[in-house]
Amino acid sequence: MLPVIAIVGRPNVGKSSLFNRIAGERISIVDPTPGVTRDRISTVITIAPPGDAEDDALPRAAELCDTGGFGIYTAEGKRYDDAGKDLSLLAPDIEQQILAAVEGATIVLFTVDAQSGITALDERIAQLLRRGGNTDRVMQVANKVDGPSWEMHAAEASALGFGDTYGVSTKSGMGMRTLIEEIWQRLGSRPQETVVSPEMKVAIVGRRNAGKSSLVNALAGAPRVIVSEIAGTTRDSVDVRFESEGRTYIAIDTAGIRKRKSWADDVEFYSHNRTEVAIRRADVALLLLDATEPVSQVEKQLAGNLIEAFKPTVIVVNKWDLVAAGRTTSDYLAYLTQELPMLNFAPIVFVSAKKGDNINDAISMAFNLHTQASHRETTGKLNALVQRVLTDRGPSSRLGTLAKVYYISQIETNPPTIAMVVNRPALFEGSYERYLLNRLREEVPYSEVPIKLIFSERKRDPDDMHQRRAARK
Repeated sequence: MLPVIAIVGRPNVGKSSLFNRIAGERISIVDPTPGVTRDRISTVITIAPPGDAEDDALPRAAELCDTGGFGIYTAEGKRYDDAGKDLSLLAPDIEQQILAAVEGATIVLFTVDAQSGITALDERIAQLLRRGGNTDRVMQVANKVDGPSWEMHAAEASALGFGDTYGVSTKSGMGMRTLIEEIWQRLGSRPQETVVSPEMKVAIVGRRNAGKSSLVNALAGAPRVIVSEIAGTTRDSVDVRFESEGRTYIAIDTAGIRKRKSWADDVEFYSHNRTEVAIRRADVALLLLDATEPVSQVEKQLAGNLIEAFKPTVIVVNKWDLVAAGRTTSDYLAYLTQELPMLNFAPIVFVSAKKGDNINDAISMAFNLHTQASHRETTGKLNALVQRVLTDRGPSSRLGTLAKVYYISQIETNPPTIAMVVNRPALFEGSYERYLLNRLREEVPYSEVPIKLIFSERKRDPDDMHQRRAARK
């Protein structure tokens, strides 16, 4: 396992901003609303050696982990979600995620706010860290040192008992270089692990309370992300790295999707955006459906988005253990064919995330789709196949124009992309394109993933055109 760097602190001290600064990209949602971060958000980082390091010094890798604000909701008083549910119910789960991050951490970045000073909640967190025997692993960080006038205020954090304070400004970047160099030095006190690149990234998407976080926890065999009856508990996209049976993959737990008009605040906009980004960067998507609920317009729209992004998709029907007696998988398959016709080629797996039933089958199918999407078919086979389809049934034209295909080749994988040079692209687009795709799926080795067809018109050789004009004269 990689060494873990955990960022902890009370709400709104800038933990997510610090996380994004160290990671070098915007991963965790940053918003002034307390309690935005709830789960453990993590990413693998590589820290370059300092400028004064020895010539043979190597970069050092670690897993950087953002956590929720300790004491949120209970410290801020009663707060409710847009459905009227008491958010303080999440407090124990959030604090459990924080403690789990600290327990497994090599370095703990205890972060305070230099501008608001040391609070009673900061002192309580310091006591908990000392009580857990974590003093030697803690680096004290004072954020919001946005100018020289705040440096003395940052020094006050040393009274918490964790040695020197690293004053930084995540807004301007001041002090970040010194902090990161010290992190590199501390990581050098242990053997460095090799970072194994994941074979696949799989995004778990669906509407609220479909069971996405329960699925991640079932895969992990531990409460890696918060599961709650409160809809919209997951706000960020949470990457969880798995190594199982010699294979490495990343499962991305995403925020539940709902209609845009129902969004409660800016945070929900950011959550929706993170889900869209997760889909784009994933190799495969698991579209999670709740078997106890009818397929909604939101899920139909999400299925359309997956098709537009050409993402291989496994339809995962969750809570199958709760369906009414007498309802069969065949009945549900027929129902899905009607409700999600755009994904009629996608494989379907019935699971119970709560009981752990068939969840490994869903991941195995995701690997299978990734293999399909990575396949490259030979030009000879594609030409023979398409010519056979054209012979059986070619596109029709009101003007009687005969459709011709001059050249066919697969030019990309992930998704499989087939380029076709034809005489009239308009003849092939639309209904005939759908027919051609269906025929291709019958014979190509990537029948269960989206296939991208590109039609282009053959460009005439200027010299050839000149010779033809001369011959006519």
